[in-house]
Amino acid sequence: MGFADHRYTVNLSILFTELPLLDRPAAAAAAGFGAVELWWPWVDSPVPQWPELDALRRAVEDAGVRLTGLNLYAGQLPGPDRGALSVPGEESERFRANVEVAADFAGSLGCRALNALYGNRVAGADPAEQDALALTNLALAARAAHRIGAVLLIEALNRPESPRYPLVSARSAVEVADRVNEVTGLGNARFLMDLYHLAMNGADLPSVIDRYAARTGHVQIADVPGRGAPGTGALPLADLLARLCKAGYDGRIGLEYKPGDGPSAEAFGWLPAAARGAVG
Repeated sequence: MGFADHRYTVNLSILFTELPLLDRPAAAAAAGFGAVELWWPWVDSPVPQWPELDALRRAVEDAGVRLTGLNLYAGQLPGPDRGALSVPGEESERFRANVEVAADFAGSLGCRALNALYGNRVAGADPAEQDALALTNLALAARAAHRIGAVLLIEALNRPESPRYPLVSARSAVEVADRVNEVTGLGNARFLMDLYHLAMNGADLPSVIDRYAARTGHVQIADVPGRGAPGTGALPLADLLARLCKAGYDGRIGLEYKPGDGPSAEAFGWLPAAARGAVG
């Protein structure tokens, strides 16, 4: 099994960023892809005006691509923030204001996955209180996701790049998802398995795959080190993706890597053009 045996979605918040946001869906389509995903693109506005939302919706529709994943409001990303939902005060309020807006937008495009980044630990705040706040807000998000037939994704990040982010292992992220499911009874909170972040933490990736593939709602990849395209680093990504399939994961693979020095359209030479466009 090789790279061509999987379905992919392109993250437009890290690839094609040399282009304006509204031009990126068409650029992904021109590169041969049928699906895209996004971080919340309005970092200063959890509740943007409808014309902005509608313009992005039309850009996705006009490009003929499918939106397969959307991050909920996460603060300044890229930037110093790693989510807002566990951050006391204004940031968690901004997250709550965003939840229904983001769910409505995602639902209007048939998107069935919302990613909720947990947020950094805050100096002077009680971690237990942050976790309680996070559970309340994640339950709110899970209910909104359920309303549009979506899963809610919980992601582990890597400690070197996100030293104040508390979820740095597959186990910690899955445990949070379990708590959300216990509170809501919906069962739609799932693990986002980002192989780049886990590898940066030194995780045994084959063991993570074998243990948590059944709990996984989405997978993202980048090579290590450097967060570049497959083949630019040392991760045996083709083998790891084959192992995921063998373990039962049949979802898309999110391409969340840096394109390098050239245009993003030149960053996909590792993947045959015929393998890029599956829209199912």
